[in-house]
Amino acid sequence: MNANEPIRDAKALGIPKMLILGLQHMFAMFGATILVPILVNSYFQSATGEPITRGLTVAVTLFCAGFGTLFFHICAKMKVPAFLGSSFAFLGGFATVANLNTGIYAGMGANEKVAYACGGIVIAGLLYLILAVVIRTVGVKRVMRFLPPVVTGPVIICIGLSLAGSAINNASTNWLLAVIALAVIIIFNIWGKGMFKIIPILMGVVISYAVAVIMNAMGITNPDGSAILDFTSVAAAKFIGFPPLQLAKFDLTAILVMAPIAIATMMEHIGDISAISATVGENFLEDPGLHRTLLGDGLATSLAGLVGGPANTTYGENTGVLELSKVYDPLVIRIAAIFAIIVSFIPKVSAIIGTMPASIIGGVSFMLYGMISAIGVRNVVENKVDLTKSRNLIIAAVIFVCGLGFDSGLTFQIGEASITLTALAIAAIAGILLNIILPGNDYEFGVNPEGDMSRGVSIRPEKKK
Repeated sequence: MNANEPIRDAKALGIPKMLILGLQHMFAMFGATILVPILVNSYFQSATGEPITRGLTVAVTLFCAGFGTLFFHICAKMKVPAFLGSSFAFLGGFATVANLNTGIYAGMGANEKVAYACGGIVIAGLLYLILAVVIRTVGVKRVMRFLPPVVTGPVIICIGLSLAGSAINNASTNWLLAVIALAVIIIFNIWGKGMFKIIPILMGVVISYAVAVIMNAMGITNPDGSAILDFTSVAAAKFIGFPPLQLAKFDLTAILVMAPIAIATMMEHIGDISAISATVGENFLEDPGLHRTLLGDGLATSLAGLVGGPANTTYGENTGVLELSKVYDPLVIRIAAIFAIIVSFIPKVSAIIGTMPASIIGGVSFMLYGMISAIGVRNVVENKVDLTKSRNLIIAAVIFVCGLGFDSGLTFQIGEASITLTALAIAAIAGILLNIILPGNDYEFGVNPEGDMSRGVSIRPEKKK
């Protein structure tokens, strides 16, 4: 067999190689996937003074990623080699819920607030089902006219920029470690080779954490005098244990915070399925069909939210591994999912990850949040959005002002209930409505395939020309 010829049946490689390929896919998603609960925990601990102990933890996140991936494969007829990791797009929503302090949220603890945020994720996942049905009924091109890049691009830009302050606050606890984490990510992202180019976030976390361990052993402290690392929780953690699942709770305010973000993640899903199709040379938009992949992703997200996990999304990092390995068999992705589930039952791993210094979180998110916004810019550029047209300029301008200007959202009363629309929700609604009302919408999905592949916040390595 030609060395460059893709492998579509991994069983021909034998079990040991299949297991190694599965581990490779798990490591590709690991750094980004575990970063979500780490960041979310920092939001809630900062807002409430207590850490998250149930629901959205590293263990629950890994369990939901593994289980969600297996569920997605069933919905997609076992044909699509996609891994579902935790979504960055909902970070702004979690930060908003963490800081809610009126109505039922006044004095509420971190764990209960997380439960309400996850209730919003359940509803966000169900929105995928609506889109899946509509696409199955009228076709993807008609639907995408209501969600063109002039709407989704600026919304994604707002997602990243709205979190910028959080990155600075965390990084400022120890700028040395933050800069090391940031520098490592940049180095591996630009000059990394092979697998290392696909896992820059994981390398940034691992190397900066190793430096933190050395500094801590030498007796060096943070500038404020606090210890860099605290291993108390690691010593107390068991080797085997169940992920601390937590049932979601539902409240309209939290739902209105989280659910509109699905607009960005549904576009991300369409872009990732397009990218996977291009990578492996099969049209998954047609077979098993975009409606089926949306169904799988949406239900996996709702099920994750229901047990206290983060929203799932198809991972560009794993598409990079497909390109690197040339092994296109979805079976190796399912092996990676099983590995993620196994790790979720080892509390020691979660406890070690939980000792991550805030400064490293800040350094990583320094890059991450900026990259999310930059991906929104790429969305606009690669889809050739013409900002010399007044309609497009108006839509983008209104989205930016709404997304970054409504710091406290918009609160109004319906009967006895006090409801808050977040800045991102207002921006998304305004953008969609303006796109419908203003004449001149000429976007058509499929005309520019390369642009269609860059429609979400997933971070994927560049393809070699």
